[in-house]
Amino acid sequence: QVQLVESGGGLVQAGGSLRLSCTASGRAVRSVGWFRQAPGKEREFVAHIHWSGSPAYHANSVKGRFAISRDNAENSVSLQMNSLKPEDTAVYSCAIYSGGNVEDAKTYWGWGKGTLVTVSS
Repeated sequence: QVQLVESGGGLVQAGGSLRLSCTASGRAVRSVGWFRQAPGKEREFVAHIHWSGSPAYHANSVKGRFAISRDNAENSVSLQMNSLKPEDTAVYSCAIYSGGNVEDAKTYWGWGKGTLVTVSS
């Protein structure tokens, strides 16, 4: 059984940066995705990375500002978030990809509890 734990969230001013980590325990994970959910909104795809490190996909709303990467030796996936905006405020969660549309949350399983990112204006 695998468990995912997210960390690295917090409060940051607009224009600032944060680095989120998704660490797996139990066994090595394959492809992983990051999603976010803001209050009152549906869960939204953020980024996805193949187990080999390539390819990686980013949502248009974060392209050029966020970057997903992985460290297989540490069994972890990171999300570097730069130039943060108030609209990036959400709970960020990672999950394991099972196949299909990489932007569809239904194609993931093993969700972590998430980490809260708050961006102040």
